[in-house]
Amino acid sequence: MKLYYSPGACSLAPHILLCEATLPHTLIKVDTGTHLTQDGIDFYTINPTGCVPVLELDDGQRLSEGPIIAQFIADHARRDDLMPCAGSMARYRVMEWQNYITSELHKSFSALFNPALNAAAKAVFAAILSEKFAWVSRQLRGKPYLAGDSFSAADAYLFTVAGWANHAGLDLSDQDADVFGPLQAFLARVAARAAVQEAMKAEGLPAAERSKPCADQHREC
Repeated sequence: MKLYYSPGACSLAPHILLCEATLPHTLIKVDTGTHLTQDGIDFYTINPTGCVPVLELDDGQRLSEGPIIAQFIADHARRDDLMPCAGSMARYRVMEWQNYITSELHKSFSALFNPALNAAAKAVFAAILSEKFAWVSRQLRGKPYLAGDSFSAADAYLFTVAGWANHAGLDLSDQDADVFGPLQAFLARVAARAAVQEAMKAEGLPAAERSKPCADQHREC
């Protein structure tokens, strides 16, 4: 399989899952500013939306949209820990988190990376997004991962998206342990996983940086 990615963008989440599942894969780097692959191919010919990630299967079929790719990877590898079996309430809980992260967190960063918005407008969006992360942090109290005791696809996604905070000027530090302490403990826990370190090293990301948005994050990556 081939994963089209941009370093630290939302494609980091399925990359982590490929490493967790130990599935053989090839990485194809995409410049999200020029929309060219590392081989100079127009990425729009790969994905008409111009967005990463894209997973190309052995038979040439391609999947887009991170949460869908995550489901495929887990099912293909038969890793019920990453995405519980179909029809189970446990799977719906992971999918519930996947949907929240993609709609309420991931997309909310779009405004913060939009150069057309002024500082005052971005401050409003940042305050709203901070409240959403504070809510997520509260849900992590007393448990190691979003859906319970096991690392899942949703955890890889949250780790990736939360890593954009510093680049957006969003303070999610644990200065107020009552607010972001659980979230920061979660991020440290995920960062320590071997598969996460493997994925980040492959993308050329320093451990302390975790992840970063792609160049046109205000569009979507």
